[in-house]
Amino acid sequence: MTALSIPSPSSGVWYLGPLPIRGYALAIILGIIVAIWLAERRWVARGGTAGDIADLAVWGVPFGLVGGRLYHVATDHALYFGEGRHPIEALYVWRGGLGVWGAIALGIFGVWLGARRKGIRLLPVLDAMAPTVLVAQALGRWGNWFNQELFGKPTDLPWGLEIDPDNRPVGYFQYSTFQPTFLYEFLWNLAAFVVVVWADRRFTLGRGRVAALYVMAYTLGRGWIEMLRIDDVELKDVGGLRFNVWTSIVLFVAAAIYFVVSSRLRPGRETQVYDDGRGPAAATESAPQAGPPTDAPR
Repeated sequence: MTALSIPSPSSGVWYLGPLPIRGYALAIILGIIVAIWLAERRWVARGGTAGDIADLAVWGVPFGLVGGRLYHVATDHALYFGEGRHPIEALYVWRGGLGVWGAIALGIFGVWLGARRKGIRLLPVLDAMAPTVLVAQALGRWGNWFNQELFGKPTDLPWGLEIDPDNRPVGYFQYSTFQPTFLYEFLWNLAAFVVVVWADRRFTLGRGRVAALYVMAYTLGRGWIEMLRIDDVELKDVGGLRFNVWTSIVLFVAAAIYFVVSSRLRPGRETQVYDDGRGPAAATESAPQAGPPTDAPR
């Protein structure tokens, strides 16, 4: 242990009577709440109605959690299936294990379902929500700190993260401090949030380009942070890189292509965020108009 280091919590769960309160869950929930609050403000500024984002979150959050877990189990299925494994543990979300791209993919699907019901156009609402996802991801990373998981290589830097022996991977028992990748991603995501919001305001981005910029900003950081990690994932050597590094590269390139092509084909920002005949303006127009006053009988 170095003279200066970041301590890990002695426990990631506390009990309120028989009810367990888990640090991992608290970090995820806090991130979701803050992201919804920020996204509501951004949506109203783009011409949306207050309350829309909370309504869409009812769809997006459950789908996102399911998608995140499915992605994790699919890419690390050896942890749950096979000889000596317990498939039921694939349902133990509180132990950690949410794949961000599964969460994003199914989360968007859930938002799309909710948006269709409310007559909200998908790209404008994704542009409003995308930067705030960075804040949710930043806060959610503290769940890894509570669980003492997904840390990086051994280090003697002053900000090395203390890890208990029971949580050190095989081959690393002799080390006590490791790269705090959760902290790196926390700081990166907050900085990326500031940059994406600034770019959105400065260049009046729209038509999905804020969402594309989010993907580029996140994957740029996730790529190098992922290469620091030493957790034993199933796809840790795919052409010399971890699978999630390749995923970051592919998604960065795809988002960059969309950003450039979209900017040339459809510059500017949408002026309408609801489908034709939907939204608050349409509701006002369709409301019955009061007729001229008439003399009431006396």
